[in-house]
This record gives sequence, structure tokens and C-alpha cells, in this order.
Amino acid sequence: MAGTPRSRLDTRPTPARGVEEGGPVRRLLIGAAVVFLGVFLLLPLANVFYQALGKGWDTYLRALREPDTLSAVRLTLLVAAIAVPVNTVFGLAAAWAVAKFDFRGKALLVTLIDLPFSISPVVAGLIYLLLFGRQGPLGRWLDAYDIQIVFAVPGIVLATLFVTVPFVARELIPLMQSTGSEQEQAALTLGAGGWQTFWHVTLPSVKWGLLYGIILCNARAMGEFGAVSVLSGHISGQTETMPLRVEKLYHEYNATGAFAVASLLALLALVTLVFKTLLEWKQQRDFARAQQAPAQNSHEP
Repeated sequence: MAGTPRSRLDTRPTPARGVEEGGPVRRLLIGAAVVFLGVFLLLPLANVFYQALGKGWDTYLRALREPDTLSAVRLTLLVAAIAVPVNTVFGLAAAWAVAKFDFRGKALLVTLIDLPFSISPVVAGLIYLLLFGRQGPLGRWLDAYDIQIVFAVPGIVLATLFVTVPFVARELIPLMQSTGSEQEQAALTLGAGGWQTFWHVTLPSVKWGLLYGIILCNARAMGEFGAVSVLSGHISGQTETMPLRVEKLYHEYNATGAFAVASLLALLALVTLVFKTLLEWKQQRDFARAQQAPAQNSHEP
């Protein structure tokens, strides 16, 4: 009955007032979120494709088949193909060291991993420019051996490596810390070696976090602009990535070509988002199955 006090034996949690009542506040918050996403995310994204296809498919495809545009696409994919595996290996090693071992300089390592988050990409590119440029401390030595870093592909790769360093490591560190080291210690006790323990115990337990970090790292590698812009030199057909190509075409008043390349970047972002959503859904499903398995086993005679 209404107004009847709860029994002391009734241990069910009292629902939160907002959840129980719902009401206009919830609808207002949901509506505000939908309007915000529509105005600041979906509308600009739709406008990119509208502008790219505004003059028809033939013009759109012709803009994408330009030699300099194709070169920018190839360079973007090449840089991502180098930066993502390197940072994946580094992220795994760094996360394993931070989460599973105690050593001097551990806090410093974590700080250095987070450094690209706090430094502007433009500043990072400028640092590499001053370091590897002809007037820099390493520039003359590199020039003597005819090694070009600045205004060349190696400089773009270095800049991309810098800005994408934290993504894999930062996904794995808290995950490895939460899993603890009991399973690894048990495997070592049973006679497994270090690499066997890593491949058969540590890696399977963090596989979803690893894939999630790789997807984020790849998205940032293909979309990086600031650091790459400083080091690339904007040489058409040689050191232009897709974001730099968009800027150059727009400044040349070639809006159709700029939006065509931008649409490719948007498609890559959407594909990344789909993969991310699928991974999250699969991770939640596997977690739910793991939670249900002990309950089912407990009911078996």
C-alpha cells in the first residue's frame, strides 16, 4: 500500500528518484544531447558528402583520381601502416612493464607516455624541425650522410609516431592493472616461460583493449594535421597526406576536390567508429557470457 514503510527484511535497493520518476528533466537532457549531436556532428558530416557530390559522381571520381590526390592517399596509408604497428609493439611493452613490474623511473615512463596529450602537435612538429633541420644539432650530421628527415616521408612518420604514442599504451595499462598478475604467476609456477606466459595468458586477457587502442591509433595517424604540416613541406605528390591535401585544395578554391578528399577521411572515420562499436558490443557480450557461466555452473547438481 502507498505510504507503507519498507520492511527491514526488504533489501532491494531504492530506485534513484530521477530514474523512478523520469519526467521532463530526462526528456530535456535527451533532447539537448540529440540536438547537440545533430547540429555539431551529423549536420557538418552530411554537408561534407553533399558538397563532395554536389556536381555529380563523375566530378567526384575525377577529383579522387587526380595524381596528387592518389599520392596523398597512398602516403597516408603508408604512414599509418608504419606508425600503428610500431606503437602497438611499444604500447604492449610499456603497458606490460608498467602494470606487471616495479622499477625505478616507472612514474617517469607513464608521464612520458602521456606527454603527446599535453603538447600541441604543432609544437611537436616544430621540435622535430629544430632537431633534424639543417641548422639543428643532428641536421648537419644527417646532411653529411645524405639522410633527409625534414620535408620528407621519414619526418612525417616521426611526427605521426609522436602524436599516436599514447593510444595503445593508455588503453592497456589500466586493463592490465585491473587483471592483476595472479594468472601470470600461476603460469610461471607451472613451468611456462616468459614468452609463453605473455602469448597464452597476458595477451588473450587484454585482446579487446588492444584492438580498441589500435583502432584509435590508426584513426589519429590518418587524420593528423598539425605536426605533419610543420615537417612535410607541403610538396604535392611527395609529402602531402590526405589532411594536407584537403587544406591545399581548399586554398586553391577547388572546393569539390577538397570535399572529395575530406569525404574519404570522413568515410575512414565512420569505418573506425563501426569497428569500435562492434568491438565494444562483442566485449560486452563476452563479459555477460563470462558472468553467466558461474551462475549456470552453480545450479548444476
